[in-house]
Amino acid sequence: MKAKVLFLTFLVGAVMSLSAQQYEPQIGFSTENGSKTNFKKNAATDNMFITLAGGANILIGDKNGDANFGDRIAPQGALSIGKWYNPYLAFRLQINGGLMKNYSFITKTGVMQDYTWINPHVDIMWDVTNFWAPYKESKVFRFVPFVGMGYGHRNKMTDDAKVVMNRSESLSAHFGAQMLFRLSRGIDLALEGQYTLLDQEWNKEAHTGTRTRYHRVPQLMLGLNFNLGKKEFEVIEQMDYALLNDLNSQINALRAQNAELSKRPERCPDCPPPPVIPPARENVQNVVYFRLNKSIIDPHQEINISTTADYAKKHNLPIKLVGYADRKTGNPDYNKGLSERRARAVAKQLTEKYGVPTNRISIDWRGDEVQPYSVNEWNRVVIMNTDDK
Repeated sequence: MKAKVLFLTFLVGAVMSLSAQQYEPQIGFSTENGSKTNFKKNAATDNMFITLAGGANILIGDKNGDANFGDRIAPQGALSIGKWYNPYLAFRLQINGGLMKNYSFITKTGVMQDYTWINPHVDIMWDVTNFWAPYKESKVFRFVPFVGMGYGHRNKMTDDAKVVMNRSESLSAHFGAQMLFRLSRGIDLALEGQYTLLDQEWNKEAHTGTRTRYHRVPQLMLGLNFNLGKKEFEVIEQMDYALLNDLNSQINALRAQNAELSKRPERCPDCPPPPVIPPARENVQNVVYFRLNKSIIDPHQEINISTTADYAKKHNLPIKLVGYADRKTGNPDYNKGLSERRARAVAKQLTEKYGVPTNRISIDWRGDEVQPYSVNEWNRVVIMNTDDK
């Protein structure tokens, strides 16, 4: 009867621990692809970034292709401000521009036109590495394609041949990709390739004949990406309803057995009294469950610690504590330290709150090298043994 009650207490503690633990966030990593993972929404000022970059562009369209490739390269810069709404989706505002070299009229004037331009645009960014692979904040490399729309502005200019090109404006479409190389938690090296489409009015002045339908501006830039605010996203684990239903079924079956046992007479009136046998001390094993990546004792686990402390003090027994961590999260070195912190937290509670002498407590920790239970989540425990052998 006593064994069944203890086992029932064990199962109730497990269910309560799992119920809370399933929603305990993992910070900075996930075990499934980002597209299949639920992430906690961060504050508005978290996951912001600013990118400063410089590079070069080439204008394609009209007769620019008649000039040498090297002569058409012009310098430019870019400033980007954006925010990641989850590990694989972001929006940014980028302002890029600088010089642009135009050779469309060199056959007419003999002079290359060199003018300034600016092009603000809004882009949708998609981190492929965090979408198709498990999210990990500390990834060394990330590949981020993007698309966007914007507005291009070219200043009025007069070249050396006295050809005037008035100010021009154009809607712009943008396609490209960014490669981010982690330098530290807050800084990435950003290599970006971008392809911009501008309409035929970009070179409208002093132009006769058939016009290019679109002007294209390939760009290549290198810079630094600065991460602002909280960078990590928190993963919310889904509830394992199958496991909970199975545990509830076991609890209900034990309750039914206990109810049946309670109906039986405690003794037989016609039977001789049983011999008086001194109560035998037994090894009482109890557990303290922890939330994922935590070493803080939950209030609903106090009953297990209290029961163990009372039994050990009553029979003057030592208590051996062994801490564990589950194998499917973290890494062996981290889990080793986590299991030690859990064991020491229980030892501190036994001593300071329940008055168990420190010389009656021994501590060990196994990390994830030993898994006492077949269910992965159950191994986030400290097992308490009372035995004088």
